[in-house]
Amino acid sequence: MEKPSVEIRRSLLPLSWLYGMGVNMRNWLFNRNILKQKKFDIPVICVGNITVGGTGKTPHVEYLIRLLSEQYKVAVLSRGYKRKSRGFRVVETNSTVRDAGDEPLQIKQKFPDTLVVVEKNRVKGIERILSFKKEDRPDVILLDDGFQHRHVQPSLSILLVDSNRPVFEDRLLPAGSLREPLIGKSRASMVVVTKCNPDMQPIDFRIYTNGLDLYPFQKLYFTSLDYDTIQPVFPQSEEKELQLDDLRKKHLFLVTGIASPGPLVAKLEHKTYNLYTKFFPDHHAFTKEDIRSIKEMVEAVDDNNKIILTTEKDAVRFRALSFLDEELKQMLYYIPVRISFVEEKEQKSFNYKIREHVKNYQANRRLPGQ
Repeated sequence: MEKPSVEIRRSLLPLSWLYGMGVNMRNWLFNRNILKQKKFDIPVICVGNITVGGTGKTPHVEYLIRLLSEQYKVAVLSRGYKRKSRGFRVVETNSTVRDAGDEPLQIKQKFPDTLVVVEKNRVKGIERILSFKKEDRPDVILLDDGFQHRHVQPSLSILLVDSNRPVFEDRLLPAGSLREPLIGKSRASMVVVTKCNPDMQPIDFRIYTNGLDLYPFQKLYFTSLDYDTIQPVFPQSEEKELQLDDLRKKHLFLVTGIASPGPLVAKLEHKTYNLYTKFFPDHHAFTKEDIRSIKEMVEAVDDNNKIILTTEKDAVRFRALSFLDEELKQMLYYIPVRISFVEEKEQKSFNYKIREHVKNYQANRRLPGQ
């Protein structure tokens, strides 16, 4: 596998230095206990990153839900990025993107029995969850994108890093994409290199192992993205699921509003001869003008054998649009994604450590009112 290169905006390095001074001061205050952290009598597993842009947090949170829901009641606490509501909200399957945000709503609709909550203040969010009646309280809380929210002290932190942009070659914002200096990785119990090529070679593992230079107590894992059966965004009785191999002779229009569409593009390029792309910013709220431009792109191809494909997160936002016509709805499909571990032994190790962590924490926890 060719080693990815990281583009640095060198003209902005002086601003990165100033930004770093502020971040380092904040972390110093937390490390010296001047700014306080709160620890809870419940396992709180944080899934986050130290970069801007997509590292695959939602698929990894969904993996943890599947792993833990067999034995425990799981709750997910998220900020609900770009939602229009404020404060603490419990997400329901019929909630709107405006109230919940796209990713929390996606999780709730996929796992309706899981408690999903949005609250910008994570300490208040956990306190509210723990104030629920005993029968409604979860056994474990998954803190979505909470690595920099240090007012909460997680019982375990999972740091995600994108294999396509090695953090050990990156720089702080705005010259690079690091939210904080690389030393911040020391707070993680586990580090997961995401979006890996499933055919990674030994040299690739060594590059990331040496570059990350983790402490002995930190465990390193490698995951890749798997794509499931393609589903209609607006299910109709005459529409059916599609396999990736069904795309071979179709004109495929990929429309996304995610941070890193590259891995999906690379996958689809091997599945169709006719791929057209239109990318919007992450969490983009589609407008009538956006939909008009999408239709123009599609109508420019004179062939009826065509579909519009989007991501699962984008599908949540497309369903919220009241101005989509029926023709476009019938063409819209999404491709679900889930993670897999590059090596089977790593998956067994990861699963064991997560389960043991929750089990051991459960044995000693004392929730309020018990």
